[in-house]
Amino acid sequence: MVAVFVDADACPVKDEALRVAERHGLVITYVANFGLRPSRDPMVRHVMVPQGADAADDWIVDHAEMGDVVVTSDIPLASRVLAKGAVAIGPAGKLFTADSIGMALAMRDLNQHLRETGESRGLNASFTAKDRSRFLQEFDALIQRAKRDAAGA
Repeated sequence: MVAVFVDADACPVKDEALRVAERHGLVITYVANFGLRPSRDPMVRHVMVPQGADAADDWIVDHAEMGDVVVTSDIPLASRVLAKGAVAIGPAGKLFTADSIGMALAMRDLNQHLRETGESRGLNASFTAKDRSRFLQEFDALIQRAKRDAAGA
């Protein structure tokens, strides 16, 4: 069965991911360093990891398996789960793929360099209602594909 993991620290689509997972009868696991509200729903798991730069990422990579779905805006985490055969999607509905992850990592590194040298102030675009809607649509389609793939395996 497909499992859903959410890199929950500062994730703006936790509620949307939960609604889609519930609709498809999937267990969803929120992983964070802090601030998760417990749930009585047996299909919702909360994992609190120790404070640390990549503790949540490491936990997700250790537990994600081929065909699982990971919600994250963290490009290096997306790369790591793709290498394990899992699928990664960003909060704005952008699917990370084997074809796109190299460019995403390169752009991340370039932007970090520009911020460090003062060439860029590093302002991120605001998260919009359109982003939320795109996430819901793309995430639902992704879950449907993952379930079909798991059933055919």
